[in-house]
Amino acid sequence: MKRLGYVALGMGLGIVTAVGLLPQAQGANNGSIYKQFDLFSDAYEKVRENYVRPVQDQELMSGAIEGMVSGLDPHSSYMDAKAFADMQITTKGEFGGVGIEVTMDDGLIKVISPIDDTPAAKAGVKTGDYIAAINGDSIQGMGLNDAIDKMRGPAGTKVTLTVLRQGEKKPLDIQLTRAVIHVDSVKWRKEGDIGYIRISSFNEETGRGLEKAVKELKKQIPNIKGYVVDLRNDPGGLLDQAVQVSDDFLNKGEIVSTRGRHPDDTQRYPAKPGDITDGKPIVVLINGGTASASEIVAGALQDHKRATIVGMTSFGKGSVQTIIPLGEGGGALRLTTARYYTPSGRSIQAEGIVPNIAVAQGSEENVAKFERPSEADLPGHLANDAAAKNKTPQPVVRPPQGKKIEDFQLSYALDLLHGKQAIAQAKSPEKR
Repeated sequence: MKRLGYVALGMGLGIVTAVGLLPQAQGANNGSIYKQFDLFSDAYEKVRENYVRPVQDQELMSGAIEGMVSGLDPHSSYMDAKAFADMQITTKGEFGGVGIEVTMDDGLIKVISPIDDTPAAKAGVKTGDYIAAINGDSIQGMGLNDAIDKMRGPAGTKVTLTVLRQGEKKPLDIQLTRAVIHVDSVKWRKEGDIGYIRISSFNEETGRGLEKAVKELKKQIPNIKGYVVDLRNDPGGLLDQAVQVSDDFLNKGEIVSTRGRHPDDTQRYPAKPGDITDGKPIVVLINGGTASASEIVAGALQDHKRATIVGMTSFGKGSVQTIIPLGEGGGALRLTTARYYTPSGRSIQAEGIVPNIAVAQGSEENVAKFERPSEADLPGHLANDAAAKNKTPQPVVRPPQGKKIEDFQLSYALDLLHGKQAIAQAKSPEKR
């Protein structure tokens, strides 16, 4: 495989150095490519000379690159120098803003998930919300990076998001106070004789955070019965951290493989001996906001039957983005370069991880539509040619009527580990 440095999953984070990515035009294609460049040059000059106001060359070129890349799929984009610098800070677990992971969907900004303990989460921004305006300015026609930039600002300043939410007849104006976002991607606590571990994202500290969490929980609970790993609303992040987290729970076998355009681009990531939980039972919680790197972890533990997956079908982002710097001070491309596959060989692109036990958080009438925003809903998403056809609807466990349970999915997982629910024996997923 041609090494590019390091790769990112998730709603696409990471840094790489690209060498020799563009093939040289040869033979009959040579003339065709030059004609296309002549066409671009002609259009560039016409706009530069005739647009209603003067435009800078940098503005035109940035727009041209963004248009070229963003039309490929929902996760490829161009970052100017400032956006590239902001992205590098984000992967280190600290950045400024309101604390939401977003993507572009049909001209609006779609919330993949709010980040735990950030202004967005505290103000009630939800997975699946659509942001239609920022401070009263419509985002129609605005690029994703421009919208993100408008949401950022000095800590203590305010920003108002106009949100469209399913079930609400009118748009909601949600005012947020910006903050410096410190993302502790791993948190933990005792739940009786069970260890609860919440992973909210995959940044450079996630692997170390998980290992610290397990170590502390073992001290707090000498006769620990098992672990709940909560990946709900985790939008993903760095590939190497997803591999490390999976490896911490596995003794052997493949964790994930990435397969690019060419056969020799395939890369496989094997587990090393050593399970930090000493083989204790694990239940993993997922939902529609569980995306990318977090889906890698859920898929690896499911395929190896190392954990029981509980919740709702995940987002279905099965693609890998590579961050490719463009010259000195020229920003970078976030480019989709591969798909990833779970150990059994299945691609979850636009499909998601289907839980062993489907458990709804609430009693909504239309659980599938309400609780499951999906990669498959995004315009221009990569197709999954091996997607299952005419799938049998999965029975969903719902909270008992008349009984208020603050977190039904977590309650169900704890009961499962205590033997109060029958543990599902997952069938080996069909290879695709």
